[in-house]
Amino acid sequence: MNRLLVHNGTCVLVCDGSIALFHVNVGDAQAISLKTIKTLHEPHPATRDLGTDRPGRSVDAMGGSRSSVAQTDFHDAAEVTFLRNVCDTLDEIVRDKQAKAVIVIAPPRALGVLRVHLSSEVRRVLQAEFDKDLVKMPTPKVEEYLQAKGMLR
Repeated sequence: MNRLLVHNGTCVLVCDGSIALFHVNVGDAQAISLKTIKTLHEPHPATRDLGTDRPGRSVDAMGGSRSSVAQTDFHDAAEVTFLRNVCDTLDEIVRDKQAKAVIVIAPPRALGVLRVHLSSEVRRVLQAEFDKDLVKMPTPKVEEYLQAKGMLR
């Protein structure tokens, strides 16, 4: 297996469904030093706070049976919209040559949404993906995580 090397100029995106931290490695591959270049934060209230009070009802025309209609998950929709904006920002960073390579660290669900919406330019420089929720961890812990991943690979 190849060793993960986080070279100088590598963009490290750490995000979940409501917070995105864009870091760039200002150190070298042996001594990772992440500097935050951009932060996106969009708190999403629970679906119960966003939608109507109860799911709707439908009545069957033949027989009059009633059933409930599933309520739209507004919280999930807001997270997907946020993650699409994260992809746009990441694309902008790569296009402006602020990053030579990209590493993405996100929980599995968010990572799945990101994969769908990453541009071809970002995919070309994507070095690694990690399905881990590190968004609430301090930057030195993220550096340690990446350093450890470099040793294991």
